[in-house]
Amino acid sequence: MQLDAITVHNFKNIAQATMEFSPKINGLLGNNGMGKSNLLDAIHFMSFCKSFAGVTDAMVIRQGEDFAMVRALYTRRDAPEELTLGMARGRRKSLKRGGKEYGRLSEHIGAFPLVMAAPQDSELVRGSGEERRKWMDMVISQGSSRYLDALIRYNAALEQRNRLLRDGATDRGLYEVLEMQMDAAASLISGERRQWTARLAELAQRFYSAIAGDSAETVGLEYETRLTEGTSLTDLLAEARIRDTALRHTSVGTHRDDIGMTINGMPMRRTASQGQCKTFTTALRLAQYEFLHEASGLRPLLLLDDIFDKLDATRVERIISLVTADNFGQIFITDTNRTHLDEIMHRTGGDYRLWSVADGNFTSIIGS
Repeated sequence: MQLDAITVHNFKNIAQATMEFSPKINGLLGNNGMGKSNLLDAIHFMSFCKSFAGVTDAMVIRQGEDFAMVRALYTRRDAPEELTLGMARGRRKSLKRGGKEYGRLSEHIGAFPLVMAAPQDSELVRGSGEERRKWMDMVISQGSSRYLDALIRYNAALEQRNRLLRDGATDRGLYEVLEMQMDAAASLISGERRQWTARLAELAQRFYSAIAGDSAETVGLEYETRLTEGTSLTDLLAEARIRDTALRHTSVGTHRDDIGMTINGMPMRRTASQGQCKTFTTALRLAQYEFLHEASGLRPLLLLDDIFDKLDATRVERIISLVTADNFGQIFITDTNRTHLDEIMHRTGGDYRLWSVADGNFTSIIGS
């Protein structure tokens, strides 16, 4: 799969941009705050219907404007595809595929797989379990519509149970109905999460070793959940009901799961250096790419936003060697250092494009 062209209106600081892309390497060069990451976020929006930065839809509409629009042309499974995203203040956003609007935006997730690596990835290691759960759900949902459906059902029942708790409801029957719904969805969710974590751990170790150049340094991922084999979520919820009534929220369930991350058997968030964390999160994103390729049969778009910061020159060179190999498809990469981009383009020896970015404007420098 590849993104052939994009037109952007009023998205963050981009007033107007129309760009045609290389099927392999596309570089965006400029100082921080100029709009490089904003273009990547617009591309991210077309796959996930939301911002990578986690901001609200209203915040991506350019200041002083009432609407934003992004139109993207793809080649997917050897066929042309068109996506059009429209957002207006105070109105529901609209995503159309081939001119037809989606009834539910969740139907779109996974159709145009994408992996984005960015400085915010440090939160996967240093941040809360919520950050890791969001990431886990986002990746698995792209490869499994069954998982996404179960996640939607679980979250809907969870919200209803929390509402009962907040309202001080005492009807046992109401709780039991919702808890059975949560249990049914949680079984599928936890099963897929367990399989995914095991597979991603294998891939992450391979990429970490390739970047770090040290086969003796081991990294690990472990799925952490109370829903183990032979354990019923219905029983756990029933046991927790009195406590949850006092807390006024649901304290057990798959919405409390986490991923343990280790380096040489020790918790990564407490023992890893900055460089080790950056190497690990980059390895996670490349592992995520391979997982999605296996799950979908499509090569996802790979967006690399300022990923070379805090890495030594040797590790930068190894990452460049990895992403320019034949097993990766179309790549979009931002940097403030042209040396990195020139090195990447030199290694490909093929089609590439490079733009200079300033104040939301994109000027072509190189295009072959």
